[in-house]
Amino acid sequence: MKYYLVAGEASGDLHGANLMKSLKQHDPQAEFRYFGGDLMQAEGGTLVKHYAEMAYMGFVEVVINLRSILKNMKQCKQDILAYQPDVLVLIDFPGFNLKIAGFAKKHNILVCYYISPKVWAWNQKRVLKIKRVVDHLFCILPFEVDFYKSWGMEVDYVGNPLLDAVSAFKPAADFLTRHHLNGKKIIALLPGSRKQEINYLLPDMIALKDKFPHHQLVIAGAPSFTVDYYTPYLNGNDIPVVFGATYDLLSHAEAAVVASGTATLETALFNVPQVVVYKGNAITIGIGRMVIKIKYISLVNLIMDKLVVKELIQQDCTPQKIGEELNRMINDATYRQNMLADYDVLDEKMGTPGASDKTAALIVKYSTIKNSNRLSL
Repeated sequence: MKYYLVAGEASGDLHGANLMKSLKQHDPQAEFRYFGGDLMQAEGGTLVKHYAEMAYMGFVEVVINLRSILKNMKQCKQDILAYQPDVLVLIDFPGFNLKIAGFAKKHNILVCYYISPKVWAWNQKRVLKIKRVVDHLFCILPFEVDFYKSWGMEVDYVGNPLLDAVSAFKPAADFLTRHHLNGKKIIALLPGSRKQEINYLLPDMIALKDKFPHHQLVIAGAPSFTVDYYTPYLNGNDIPVVFGATYDLLSHAEAAVVASGTATLETALFNVPQVVVYKGNAITIGIGRMVIKIKYISLVNLIMDKLVVKELIQQDCTPQKIGEELNRMINDATYRQNMLADYDVLDEKMGTPGASDKTAALIVKYSTIKNSNRLSL
């Protein structure tokens, strides 16, 4: 069968690649065309557009880049029609993908949505649109099933694909020597994968260097950038930037400073105490605070429904406050142990690996049923 996938961010590229791998096992004749990234490209098929040209974060940033977004959307729609896939697989990225879903539905293309839109966070009435334009929705967070059921929508809970990625990880024995990391303990800096995130967060992270002279700061570089992009932020500081080795970095880290997003959950799954940070355009943050209806921003706290990891947002996101939280995680044994104990509970809630395989099996099943129904008409 022919599969068209749309992923607009680094995390979507990771999950898309793992899903493609599983789809090939369930459907040896699988053909792929997609908006995605390097990881998906490594699985074969045709990359139409890289997510690095698509990821815009925040209300203001979307407005500023609206022309590019609309151009990407037009290209995606035209390419889907030309390709005529058996199934369209949309991966997270709801602002873009829900519009693509509506378009595909009008053209009688089966729409599967992997990693459901976070409509529980704000504008919950969007569930009504999802019911109209999405044929099958695959959820990866335990509490999402009850949420959608409360709106009269049946969904498939497949578990979390991060468990697949973490379980498949094999540490590189030469990681420390290859990156010339000395004997000091490591504080991992994960400033995100978008330009806006890095621009707002990395300077505050770099400012931690003098506060922790007995540790070494190491930056997890985003796959869509090179070291040259990070150099101006370093201000001459000797802080390594590692690419394609975030899991290796986390496996060696004593603590981490992490941009809100998927990486917060990955960091917890590696049992690394963390402080979660978020900063953005003041107007975007102001609008967000008015419309977002959740208590927490990090996936760790959302899944646990309690404050497990400290969240420092906007004016609270300063080198001083980040440093204070890092100091507690590193030097306060009780505080550190309590966070790690909560991580153990989180592991239990998350379940076992297999999300990619479960989702692939369901997609093949649903698309086979639809194709059979077409032939019988």
